[in-house]
Amino acid sequence: MFNTALTGYQESLTDPSYSGQILVQTTPMIGNTGANPADEESGGVRVAGVVVHELARRHSNYRASEDLPAYLARSGVLGIEGVDTRALTRVLRSGGVMAGAITDDASIEDADLVARAQLAPSMEGQNLAAGAGCTGESLWEGKPTAWGPEGETPGEGLVVLALDCGAKSNIYRNLTRRGCRVIAAAHDTPAAEIRARFERDEIHGVFISNGPGDPAAVGATVETLRELIAGEPAIPTFGICLGHQLLALATGAKTYKLPFGHRGANQPVRSELSGRVEITSQNHGFAVEAGSLEAAGGVVTHVHLNDGTVAGFRMAGKPVFSVQFHPEASPGPHDSEGIFDAFVAAMRPAAASR
Repeated sequence: MFNTALTGYQESLTDPSYSGQILVQTTPMIGNTGANPADEESGGVRVAGVVVHELARRHSNYRASEDLPAYLARSGVLGIEGVDTRALTRVLRSGGVMAGAITDDASIEDADLVARAQLAPSMEGQNLAAGAGCTGESLWEGKPTAWGPEGETPGEGLVVLALDCGAKSNIYRNLTRRGCRVIAAAHDTPAAEIRARFERDEIHGVFISNGPGDPAAVGATVETLRELIAGEPAIPTFGICLGHQLLALATGAKTYKLPFGHRGANQPVRSELSGRVEITSQNHGFAVEAGSLEAAGGVVTHVHLNDGTVAGFRMAGKPVFSVQFHPEASPGPHDSEGIFDAFVAAMRPAAASR
């Protein structure tokens, strides 16, 4: 897997959507800002390995607590440098994402490493969300970053139940910054439990997070969402990345694997609602099939301008919507951050009516 973002390598390394994958950084020099706890997007490094062209010999950042090699070593993750990562990325773009192997054991023969890579399972058919998300339930109590925007809290008093498939912390930061309380719950939380809590006014909306793996393999979450969408009254529901794919599957749409996915912080998306083009952060290997989505009653709201794939949709007549990209960025631009405000606005009437 690769990422073309010029900055934010630590956020990428700790993104649960990269769980179990070797990450190739196309930016020539990596490690120049070191590492620190505040920039983690989860509880630690999630990638299985790191490939860089040039490793910075000295980091320079007043916030850094250690350098990148020490950070990776403490996490038990191998890295390799001296690779032409831009040439490697071109191979992955033309040939598709493929399995690989990295070792620090010089006694292992190259042929053995190739054989191990060939035996690695394909991401298709794997439910990796089960291992990337939480297994229990807890109130998210992370703090906003020191450089996060201050302002109004339109979500004050609203409670979001987040189905955690491997959520990035900055998603929760964006919700709490707007005044919402976020309860992180297991991805397979039953629909009956969620609806009962909604009807008791304990929660006011459901969020489905990003995460790794094949969306079609996360059957329990798809079934939960299918039941929630069909029920009345409608529960405001919002998904990002894997959450977007799971929500689409719950409507009856289909997903498919992209050759190499969309990876980076400069992906152009057009909103079909406003006509506005936004530059977005993206990290996914699967996409929603447009024809099946529209046949299931979905309305395409965002389109990826590089290849025309579905980048967002909503359900007609229901406060249910999702996006394939990452409006929370980290790393990346904040062009699409207003989608969080749209989610808060969808929850307000539902909360006031009960």
